[in-house]
Amino acid sequence: MRTQVGIIGGGPAGLLLSHLLHLQGIDSVVLEARSREYCENRIRAGLMEHDSAQLMRDIGLGERMDRIGLVHEGIVLRFDGRSHRIPVTELSGKQVMIYGQHEVVRDLIKARVEAQAALLFETSDVAIHDYETDAPRITFRHDGRDQVLECDVIAGCDGFHGICRQTLPDGFIRDYDRIYPFGWLGILADVAPSHDELIYANHENGFALLTMRSSTVSRLYLQCAPDEDIDQWSDDRIWSELRVRLSDNEGFELKDGPITQKGVTAMRSFVAEPMRSGRLFLAGDAAHIVPPTGAKGMNLAFADISVLARGLVNWFKHGDAEGLETYSDVALRRVWKAQRFSWWLTTLMHKFDAHTPFERRVQIAELDYVTGSKAGMTTIAEQYVGLPLM
Repeated sequence: MRTQVGIIGGGPAGLLLSHLLHLQGIDSVVLEARSREYCENRIRAGLMEHDSAQLMRDIGLGERMDRIGLVHEGIVLRFDGRSHRIPVTELSGKQVMIYGQHEVVRDLIKARVEAQAALLFETSDVAIHDYETDAPRITFRHDGRDQVLECDVIAGCDGFHGICRQTLPDGFIRDYDRIYPFGWLGILADVAPSHDELIYANHENGFALLTMRSSTVSRLYLQCAPDEDIDQWSDDRIWSELRVRLSDNEGFELKDGPITQKGVTAMRSFVAEPMRSGRLFLAGDAAHIVPPTGAKGMNLAFADISVLARGLVNWFKHGDAEGLETYSDVALRRVWKAQRFSWWLTTLMHKFDAHTPFERRVQIAELDYVTGSKAGMTTIAEQYVGLPLM
């Protein structure tokens, strides 16, 4: 089998890259370890930055997003029983879109299938060869047969636990890692959201977040131990704790309903540098992880792919390799800015058991400052709606 770009990973990064290249007449093959059903139904991130949503429109895949997605123009920070709305659109001139990652994946898969693109699910034994030469190869097993994919470039879009980053030799990549001393207990519930915008709550019991997936499905989170036993959390206990942490002095009422999904997610910040070796390019979670507080994960993947796709198009069409040579440096500048915002918002909103009473008071004072200052709120707004993709 022969193609121009071999893409390992059928998540948002890999699928978006395949579609962008297709629009420019460049061939690709996507190899995904999971089934199509799994990819289309795995509930992950739910917020698209302004430019990510616009990119979906620009490539002809925005119709369903604009029809069923929820446009948001602000967020609420809640602490000491007080609610403070950040008018992100008023301050930044941009909006965000609530549209689940699984919905993005469905749109991208549909586009690839309609284009009769090579998209292979349930591949196994994937291995990368000769990526430091001008003739890289990918070996894999699909439909019971061992196969070889010859290509010009390999895009590693296979996530944090994938094989692409792990293929690189010891010492080549420098890892920057921060493990947080807490996790999130997240639920999906069949109940209309209790507020029309996201609520981030800093509470003595720990952080809580009210968000949504649609006008009828709510997504909520509680700060918990990273190894929390989910079996110890009955539905009643979850709703009771959410009511406590999301309460305010104005009588906010949290609606509850049937919980359809719950689980615990550990929190970490991670960056691998560089994001390229020879003809192998890392993108998305294969190169970096952010805590979900800032809602930057899928959006960082979109940004990486925007830079990588432009570099590949210039190389294949015009023989100009500059975009590929600078890919890692350009992508990492944005990655680190998103990491800083995600780390800062996580640090600002969560309870740290190691904090002294002094540090706790400083945390509240910082919240009081940023929500009472137009400059402070603008800083949040500009980063929340997202920096330019490129």
